[in-house]
Amino acid sequence: MKEQKEKVLPEKKIRAGAISATIWKNRSEANGKITEYRTISIDRNYKDKSGNWQSTHSLRVNDIPKVQLVLSKAYEYIVMNGSDDSEDIEVENVE
Repeated sequence: MKEQKEKVLPEKKIRAGAISATIWKNRSEANGKITEYRTISIDRNYKDKSGNWQSTHSLRVNDIPKVQLVLSKAYEYIVMNGSDDSEDIEVENVE
């Protein structure tokens, strides 16, 4: 019997109109040590000639501002939620 892979769900999806950034939590093992890291995929959704929703990674010039926005929000989410890459960033409460 084949071993079934667990369906991987995104950690977070950030949208701006037709543009979305999906954050994935990944794990890898090297030298017996498990490491977690995050990756981001960018998609543009559109309706085809038949009216069915489709998704593409191909972007138009007018999509760039929305791509910048969703990437900025994705980066903010990752840093503020304790990614390994955020060790050098501190946020102080000023009263």
